[in-house]
Amino acid sequence: MKYAIGVDLGTSAVKLLLVNQQGEIEQVVSKEYPLLQEKPGYSEQNPEDWVEQTIAGLSELVADFSGDVEDIEGISFSGQMHGLILLNSNHEVVRPAILWNDTRTTAECQEITEKLGKSRLLKATKNIALEGFTLPKLLWVKKNEPENYQNSSLFLLPKDYLRFRLTGKLHTDYSDAAGTLLLDVENRSWSREICELLNVNINLCPSLVSSHEMVGMIHETVSERTGLRVETKVFAGGADNACGAVGSGILSGNRTMVSIGTSGVVLSYEGSGDKNFNGAVHYFNHAADNAYYTMGVTLGAGDSLSWFRNEFAAETAFEKLLQEAEDVPIGANGLLFTPYIVGERTPHVDSTIRGSFIGIDRSHERSNFTRAVIEGITFSLNESLELFRQEGKKIDTVVSVGGGAKSNLWLQIQADIFGVDVIKLNSEQGPGLGAAMLAAYGLGWFPSLASCANEFLEEKQIVKPIRDNVTMYSKLFTLYQSIYANTKQINHELMVYRSGTVNKHD
Repeated sequence: MKYAIGVDLGTSAVKLLLVNQQGEIEQVVSKEYPLLQEKPGYSEQNPEDWVEQTIAGLSELVADFSGDVEDIEGISFSGQMHGLILLNSNHEVVRPAILWNDTRTTAECQEITEKLGKSRLLKATKNIALEGFTLPKLLWVKKNEPENYQNSSLFLLPKDYLRFRLTGKLHTDYSDAAGTLLLDVENRSWSREICELLNVNINLCPSLVSSHEMVGMIHETVSERTGLRVETKVFAGGADNACGAVGSGILSGNRTMVSIGTSGVVLSYEGSGDKNFNGAVHYFNHAADNAYYTMGVTLGAGDSLSWFRNEFAAETAFEKLLQEAEDVPIGANGLLFTPYIVGERTPHVDSTIRGSFIGIDRSHERSNFTRAVIEGITFSLNESLELFRQEGKKIDTVVSVGGGAKSNLWLQIQADIFGVDVIKLNSEQGPGLGAAMLAAYGLGWFPSLASCANEFLEEKQIVKPIRDNVTMYSKLFTLYQSIYANTKQINHELMVYRSGTVNKHD
């Protein structure tokens, strides 16, 4: 039996999966590392922590492997998107990595939009300027840390730096490059026009490769530390959402995925890069060959449920909360929740909007609030699905992964709100499995990613919508959609009080 390793470099931990040729996950190892938050809005990490914990994880995985290490043929990567790692001419890290969830770059986003114009930006990158992307971070360093910028000869994205340290080779793939705001998405090349207009040296951009492309082999020193052979082939890999799509079988036609983690993602396959969503959703290159995906994001998806549980039911397990909500009728007895606890991304790009419970009365119990939170998260995700449908996308099934797929109640709520069949897969390892599948494809185990998915993935459960529930949720969804417009100004004004700058004489 032959094996491949998928490495998923997340924000809080790196997860490593050992997968055999039949798609069976033989081992899983996870290693955590810290987040650095020097100031409000800052989010950084030390790239060396990624390297050390990955090497520790690989060492543990190999040490516990009962087979012959020669049968581990390849390794590939999934990684957190958008992070900025700057390297000097000796390929040493110039400063800590600035991560996807760092929000210091609002001024730089405004600068990008003003200098390029929204239409030019959308034509090239298919996306609007948001704080999470890499280009605003690069401009921030240029403006605020000119010495670091001058000392930089190349930027990399998180998983690409990790792969560089394992192989000595410098590349990024198209799916991760698409999240920089520097890639001409449809033409699959760095945008010279954007670089020139913003006075960014295009030579800072790394070489581009396909996600399944072999880019090197394990470095001798890494081999000595981990036990992996120097002949182990290393493949480029992809952005975490692109790899999550691969690991969930979103590889053709009308396939759409809903992933509920800390944030929530609605991701749909696109066969071409010529559609125009006018920036309403993300539009990126897929990890699959010559393909794309559109993506809507709910910033506070699972995070809303975690917040509610931590603040109001800290001694209660999630499973218990969900069980209590099963006895609550649709609409939570007249209670609605908007999951804007950290602002919102889709369809409202709004950092000042905040969450709401609407309709509270003294008869409501904890179970009502739990149900309202679950329904509110799902309503928010449905807004992304509606955007896809408005552009002519036919959605007849949704693959559900993450926390929302672990509860039969939540699966049924998704089916009823989305109005389509919801599929739960046999595997919950999305991005890491997707990375392993890219290695399997690159190794030639399968003629295509689709055939790999046919072998690795199977439908464990199909939940069908209940017609009466669909009708009731459709009416509630209309009410839900009205909340944003009716609370936007209130929340904007309340932010003044949070900042402590309110005039006491007002």
